Amino acid sequence: MIARIFRPSKTAMQSGRARAQEWVLEFAPASARTPDPLMGWTLTDDTSAQVRLSFETRDDAVAYAQKHGLAFQVTEPKAPRRILKAYADNFSADRKQPWTH
Repeated sequence: MIARIFRPSKTAMQSGRARAQEWVLEFAPASARTPDPLMGWTLTDDTSAQVRLSFETRDDAVAYAQKHGLAFQVTEPKAPRRILKAYADNFSADRKQPWTH
């Protein structure tokens, strides 16, 4: 069983970054999920996939995994691509498309 250590991305539903600053350790599923023949729900025998631990820093998460003898994989977060825009650009003279109302 391998543990993934990563920093989750910002949710698309809100503009805040509340839970995007912490590092998360979660376990990769050991077996594939199978559908229940009666209800159609997905079943799994692996309960460790439900465990999700949060840490303040990457080093804390790595230290926890090493202390408990867990094989882990660290995924570094990608830097967000910022597009700088200004309201005045809507009215600039060298605008690609003419401004119409």
